Amino acid sequence: MTSKKHYALQEPYDPQSRFEGLERLEPEFWKKKKLEDMSKEEWELLCDGCGKCCLNKIEIKGKIKFTCTHCRFLDTQSCLCKIYEHRFEKVDDCRDIDLAAIREKPAWLPKTCAYWLLDNGYDLPDWHPLKTGHADSVHRAAMSVRGRGTISETGITDYENYVIDWQDL
Repeated sequence: MTSKKHYALQEPYDPQSRFEGLERLEPEFWKKKKLEDMSKEEWELLCDGCGKCCLNKIEIKGKIKFTCTHCRFLDTQSCLCKIYEHRFEKVDDCRDIDLAAIREKPAWLPKTCAYWLLDNGYDLPDWHPLKTGHADSVHRAAMSVRGRGTISETGITDYENYVIDWQDL
């Protein structure tokens, strides 16, 4: 009999804590550095916390389509993963958004994703937390999954019935 590893949900996390102490980093580092030259901290700060990468996707006629179903470990209020440190162990199809993934030009990233934007020569949007200094600016700008009527993937088998066409995907 094999025992399954259980994961306790992580302690409540204050998303704003990521953006405290930004003054110790080079101002607007994302404009001055290539993605491959960023520190781990800078790389992590590029994530705006929108939660869109945690939406389930399906391929229909060769095109990636987003659904309004989300990973069961997504906290739809904070738009962060409840088991971030263990996500690859627990979720088979969770992808690391690393440099190799970005260079694949993935269709599974939303067009508002900072990694995609910077790799394609664009600046961060004005609502990005690195520009505002506030983690909730992504939510105030209605650019996250918060309040959009998403549902957990638990029990869903017919993802094609949940395809969405949000303009910011």
